[in-house]
Amino acid sequence: MTAIPGHPYSDTISPIVSRKPALIKVVNLEEGMPTVEQARLRMEHELHVARKQGYAAVKLIHGYGSSGVGGALRDELQKQLRLAVRNGAIHALIPGEDWRISDETTWALLKRFPEWKQDLDLGRNNEGISIVVL
Repeated sequence: MTAIPGHPYSDTISPIVSRKPALIKVVNLEEGMPTVEQARLRMEHELHVARKQGYAAVKLIHGYGSSGVGGALRDELQKQLRLAVRNGAIHALIPGEDWRISDETTWALLKRFPEWKQDLDLGRNNEGISIVVL
């Protein structure tokens, strides 16, 4: 923390930002109505690219099925992502319905990356997305 020179309150202190904001890359895996296998391959590619580009996380838009009761993309991609967490390939998976401040994992991430509190899907119980922490 450092004093702000020339500020009307001489004892006011301002935090020094010690890092760049952690960005979340958004990838729409529903686009083009792919098969599960096509979406899985694209997801793997996009996660690899995002990691190389320095993103901290990726928001995958996979939908939740046209009937609103679940969908093949969501189920299969989340299955693959849970396996990737267990294998250490990614740090965390947060399904959209858990992307809320009352979720322990989400809250820990929001404390670490407060800029993510601005995400429009936070707290919306959006089953059509998944947050992948790289």
